Order: sequence, then structure tokens, then C-alpha cells
Amino acid sequence: MATTKFKGTDVELIGNEVNVGDKAPAITVVNSAGLGDVVVGGANGTKQLIIVVPSLDTGVCATETRNFNAKVADLSGVTATIVSLDLPFASGRFCSAEGIDKLTVTSDFRNKDFANAYGVLLGGSVLAGVTCRAIFVVDADGIVTYKEICPEITEEPNYDAAIAAVS
Repeated sequence: MATTKFKGTDVELIGNEVNVGDKAPAITVVNSAGLGDVVVGGANGTKQLIIVVPSLDTGVCATETRNFNAKVADLSGVTATIVSLDLPFASGRFCSAEGIDKLTVTSDFRNKDFANAYGVLLGGSVLAGVTCRAIFVVDADGIVTYKEICPEITEEPNYDAAIAAVS
């Protein structure tokens, strides 16, 4: 059973654990800009940086999203996607207010298919039902080449390692 921590307390992660070397499941999520379908994971001929956050309505998630928006600006041949369980309307407002224009911001709110397929859904805690903080890099052939489940949900990921993994 995979775990993370929330303010020092262990939290179980629910779903199918996806690891480096595994095929990344292709999952349909909802684009916050226009409510269209977006497929993340799977083989799509390009590298993918999949950034999983609990909620854009928190300071750490907002900072992480702004930081990745700046860091991916100079990358080419990479699709960078934020996945949360926020409603697309709230995510869309956040992106408009913060000038997030280099990332595709999506929601897994309909069925939590992404959260379950990647094993990033939080179990029994005060945050049960939202995603943990995680990063996945998927190569053009759909293989996971990098994974980070942040050990503490309230802390930012290793930006440099994630960008190096997708570069």
C-alpha cells in the first residue's frame, strides 16, 4: 500500500499504483478551458509532464502551478498537464486570474478515473477523496519514465528533477 503524509500523518493512496517502467494508462479528463475532453497518459508521440495537485485553491498548489507554467515555457515537444479534482469552472477562473497559459489544466471530477488509474487518490484522512501531490513523466511511447509522489502533501515537488526528466 502506497502512502504519503498530510502534516506528518500517513495517508493511504487508493487505486492502481503506476511506477517507472509501466505503461501509463490513457485516461480522459476534462479541460478547464471549454470543458472538452483531454487524454493524459498513453502513447501519443510526445513526452508528457503530468502534474497532479490536490486543489488549485490552496497556496502550495497555486505556487506549484505558477512555477511549472514558467518552467515549461522553454520546453519543446512536451505536453504539460495539471490534473486535480477541482471543478473546471474554478480551475478556469484560477488560470485566467494567474495568467496560466503554458499548461493544460484539467479536472478528474467526473469519475476520478485518473486518480484511481494512477493510484493518487487519498484515502482515510481529512482530505479523503482528493488527489495527492505527484508528478509523472511519460515518454512518447507511453512509458512512465519518472514518478514523484511528494512525501508530504503540503510541500512542493522537486521541480528540477521533473523538468530534467522531461527535457
